Amino acid sequence: MNEITAMLTGLPLLTMLIALPLVAAALLLFVPEGRQVRGVALGATLVELVLSLLALAAFDPGVGGFQLIEQVSWIPSLNIHYKVGVDGLSILFLPLTALLFGGVFLSVWNSIRFMPRLHFGLLLVLQGVTMGIFSSLDTMLFLLFWELTLIPTYFLVGLWGVGPNRRYAAVKYTLLMMGGGVPLLFGFLLAAGLGSAEEATSFVFDLPTLLTASLPADTQLVVFLLLLLGFGVKTPVFPFHTWLPTLAMEGPASVAAIMTGIKLGAYGLIRFTVPLAPDAAQELHWLLAGLGVAGVLYGALAALVQTNLRRLLAYSSISHVGLVVLGIASFSIQGLQGAVFQLLNFTMVAGGIFLVTGFVLGRTGSTDIVHLGGLARTMPLAATFILLLGLAGLGLPATAGFPAEHLIILSALDAHTGAGLAALGGVVIAAAYFLSFYRRAFLGPVTNGVVGGCLDLRPRELWVASLMAALVLVAGLYPAAVLDVTRAAGEAWVAGLGRL
Repeated sequence: MNEITAMLTGLPLLTMLIALPLVAAALLLFVPEGRQVRGVALGATLVELVLSLLALAAFDPGVGGFQLIEQVSWIPSLNIHYKVGVDGLSILFLPLTALLFGGVFLSVWNSIRFMPRLHFGLLLVLQGVTMGIFSSLDTMLFLLFWELTLIPTYFLVGLWGVGPNRRYAAVKYTLLMMGGGVPLLFGFLLAAGLGSAEEATSFVFDLPTLLTASLPADTQLVVFLLLLLGFGVKTPVFPFHTWLPTLAMEGPASVAAIMTGIKLGAYGLIRFTVPLAPDAAQELHWLLAGLGVAGVLYGALAALVQTNLRRLLAYSSISHVGLVVLGIASFSIQGLQGAVFQLLNFTMVAGGIFLVTGFVLGRTGSTDIVHLGGLARTMPLAATFILLLGLAGLGLPATAGFPAEHLIILSALDAHTGAGLAALGGVVIAAAYFLSFYRRAFLGPVTNGVVGGCLDLRPRELWVASLMAALVLVAGLYPAAVLDVTRAAGEAWVAGLGRL
């Protein structure tokens, strides 16, 4: 370990990543309304990106365990600690989360005129607690950050949504997520007891300790089902998906970009659900695979009949996250790496395409197909980026979607042949719905006077779209940059299932 790495390892980088956005949000209370608010928010996110890159520089990808660990006693009587750390399955989410939030701040730079200080403050809070979710190594700390995401999301959707039913969308999302938090709490409490009060002197919420414990078979079954239910609502898996199309239509495009770009529920499946109950997960492999296939096919078929771009992207996200669940269900290193790669892709592809869609919505006032005919003539840059990111979502070679989907489908065909074939069918349907919608909405003659007067992407919008597109191409042309980071941790994850 060189001197620079040693110095970085000694810094509380993860705590700084969590605290910085929260401190910046508090600082906004003393900043006058105006450009200063946006400057503070964007500046904090740029520093956040630098800190996350420093954490990545200090990370050793050859080690399969957790690194950069920070621990402070929090509630000693309950054996609950503030403990954070990362491994190869979580480290890359930190810089991509900072990058996506930076894109969100730039995308709403001049469009927030109603209480901008509160709006940017809520986004900063959401960014900070999201970093906490990816870093938490104590299940109760994780649950705290998990629940804290509800507060900023509720107000961002309810106050700044673009649809007439935005308050309904905010309430629906919040109630469903609160309902999903209940099985998570009981699942973590049951796992913390190590299955039997006689065997444990106290509850254990420390994740590394829990990963080395062996729960009784009956306890594992209950823990697995509880965590699958809780994380499944957030993922979302079919049939707990209804909140996402509603939020995509009623909420602001920036929040939809965060919800579709950062799949916290799927991350929870990888981090907690399978490792804490490995025997039950393998016994119920058919359930995971079935949920994955159902999501792939249902989302694709629902997207096929949509006439609104935002709703189509929401159902497309449901379909693609079904592939992630299917990759997890293979319980192989290829499937896991493909699933993590696909989750990272969501940040660039789904988040990026929703941000560009938000730019289109701001120009035209609608994302319905009847109002968008010929948009490529007046907004060629926006149309190009939507096409590129959409093709990346379809797994086009030379884009980040190709290695991710390739790994998932190959592992699915090996572990669940029928499910893998069904997933291939979903990929074909995905090509049908995206290319058909794109042709009707962006190509051909201009059919709407509003579209005829649209201006193309502004410089800051172009920077956002270009950065997302560049990352998609770099990861597609050099996937080893991602796979090398996730390999050691992925092998440890599979070994925990007794598969290596």
